[in-house]
Amino acid sequence: MAKGKDVRVRVILECNSCVRNDINKKSRGISRYITQKNRHNTPSRLELRKFCPYCYKHTIHGEIKK
Repeated sequence: MAKGKDVRVRVILECNSCVRNDINKKSRGISRYITQKNRHNTPSRLELRKFCPYCYKHTIHGEIKK
């Protein structure tokens, strides 16, 4: 079975506010989550509200490229 033909793929979600704060060096790190998505049902980039331990609140986590 070919690697690129799978319907469910693993994606990495990264905190959007930590990435912006990384320029100012206010954040201690960048929060990342690993999850799966169905390529046919969600062809666009995935965005979920997850808890960020560095911001101490729920923020938008967007899909990044591997």
